[in-house]
Amino acid sequence: MEKYVERGEVPGLVAVVSRGGETHVEAMGALAFGGAPVRGDSVFRISSMTKPITAVATMILVEECKLRLDDAVDAWLPELAARRVLRAIDAPIEDTVPAERAITVRDLLTFRLGYGMVMAMPGTYPIQRAAAALGLDSGPPAPATVPPGDEWLAKLSTLPLMYQPGDRWLYNMGSELLSILIERAAGQAFPAFLRARIFEPLGMKDTGFFVPEAQIDRLATSYRPQPDGSLAIYDESRGGQWSRPPAFASGAAGLVSTADDYLAFARMLLAGGTLEGRRILSRPSVELMTTDHLTPAQKARSGFTPEDFAASGFGFGVSVVTRRDHAYAPIGQYGWDGGLGSVWRNDPREDMITLLFTQRMWSSPQPPPVCRDFWTLAYQAIDD
Repeated sequence: MEKYVERGEVPGLVAVVSRGGETHVEAMGALAFGGAPVRGDSVFRISSMTKPITAVATMILVEECKLRLDDAVDAWLPELAARRVLRAIDAPIEDTVPAERAITVRDLLTFRLGYGMVMAMPGTYPIQRAAAALGLDSGPPAPATVPPGDEWLAKLSTLPLMYQPGDRWLYNMGSELLSILIERAAGQAFPAFLRARIFEPLGMKDTGFFVPEAQIDRLATSYRPQPDGSLAIYDESRGGQWSRPPAFASGAAGLVSTADDYLAFARMLLAGGTLEGRRILSRPSVELMTTDHLTPAQKARSGFTPEDFAASGFGFGVSVVTRRDHAYAPIGQYGWDGGLGSVWRNDPREDMITLLFTQRMWSSPQPPPVCRDFWTLAYQAIDD
């Protein structure tokens, strides 16, 4: 890992391997090029590693019977009732047919609601251009540019679905909608619900949707790769987009966290929903979350690439390995990644957690070499 820092491919990183109750942490490099050193308690933007936390929050409400997995979301999200669906992905947005069924809570958790990222260049299809005109186009997390949740949902509701509910897996939008669903079903602001039901019980004191001024010097600067291979600043720490509360606390990619905090969350899931006597979820709910819910037909027409689901599936906010193609990816392993530079995996068979936090944005949907090398190094160290 030090070689990646020495070559300047990442300014710094925190790597965690925890197995059988023994935890090894490495912090190296700097929070920004030429800046203060990275420490174990440095704060990183975890982007899409927010999604598993949002899924846990949803399952808390399911366990309390405030939500039901196969109920329509219309009662809580009436803006999504009576949806229209594009006749084809390249059709004009007025060329629609009625939705064959309502969107359910399960659809949001598994990203099968019928709307999400299209794997085509921006502006390729009319639906992409219409979404961009409303400020709803896909891109790296940018909380300062997103309106309040109700306003955001009102804009989204003017667009048709891309596909019929349940037809395929489409990335991201399900978790954003869950943010609003949880808020309305719980009768409590989404950040407050996460704080009370997940973060405080697990001791995740540095996880939230922004970094307070008193702690801002612990936040790593975010970098974006350039075509020439250099890194340009994407988001500063002081005065950046995560230095103040967002108008819309996104359950898809809005959180910042530390390695210690996310390790507590990962340990809770690996232990079947509890951590040091504090129960967040039941073991059956964790098992349901970490089970592959995609059918072969859905996998065949989904994913970032044609082979995306060849060896994996998707549960509730997490990817699940279904075929072992690498030593570091055993069947049953689950987790998710953050496109601003972080990865997490839980391996129930090995009783093992791997976490890597960097501040380098990914340049493709696939994990970069620093992540793959980290996993390889972690698994080759197993000696029993």
